[in-house]
Amino acid sequence: MLRGVWRSVVTAHVVAVFGQPVFAGVYLSGDFDGLGMHGVGADVVTSLCLVQLVVAIVVWARLRTSWPFYATLALAIAETAQYFAGTAGALWLHIPLGVFTVAAVVVLFTAVWLRPPYRREAVDA
Repeated sequence: MLRGVWRSVVTAHVVAVFGQPVFAGVYLSGDFDGLGMHGVGADVVTSLCLVQLVVAIVVWARLRTSWPFYATLALAIAETAQYFAGTAGALWLHIPLGVFTVAAVVVLFTAVWLRPPYRREAVDA
């Protein structure tokens, strides 16, 4: 069940992340409502990443697998920087970091569906 929750959250995250370049493109094509959609999308993506971070902590605690936590923590840091770069209008950072973030979420999504975390046995000292 935990793996199903983990997969669901990561899947929702990747779907939300894919919407961001679309909304930015709508804005750049001259529809100024696209900027509002991009802003709401940023709130959704950031919130999903924080939910994913909580689930990754539970995965680490229950399945003794740490890579989901560290991968999600890196994403949370990148998405937070992305969020603040966008609100500050620092497009020189916002756009390349956005490309990196989309790629990183896709790689994580692929890893989660191809190699889901399994419980590791504790190592006796």
